[in-house]
Amino acid sequence: MSYEDRIEELLDDMSVFEDWTEKYEYIIDLGRKLPPMPEKFRKNANLIKGCQSRVWVGTELVDGKLVVHADSDSLITKGLIALFIRLLSGLTPQEVTEADLQRLNSCGLKEHLASTRANALTTMGDTIRKAAAALQAG
Repeated sequence: MSYEDRIEELLDDMSVFEDWTEKYEYIIDLGRKLPPMPEKFRKNANLIKGCQSRVWVGTELVDGKLVVHADSDSLITKGLIALFIRLLSGLTPQEVTEADLQRLNSCGLKEHLASTRANALTTMGDTIRKAAAALQAG
């Protein structure tokens, strides 16, 4: 599934909920369902700086596709990183670097987050894109 298909599916899923309490519950549920992060990626080098919570993001290239592993000590943040995994993991590094991550904001997510979490959302996306660019460069 392409990034465009994935973002459309996610935005459709989010549009089902009538208020932001329901959307937050959906995001938290995504975080609860996130598979455990392999220990080899849970290291200080993979901690995202500037986040209110501790967030680890590790990436690897498997069969030409970017695989994103992540975890957080906060359920809402874990859910936010799960959004990125849903959108980007399994795409090629080139597809990830070309993905319009601003489309995620079209559901109003950034406006409904505390400023520290909104900044963390941007940082998480940037971190994954930088990792994809590094893998693409070889």
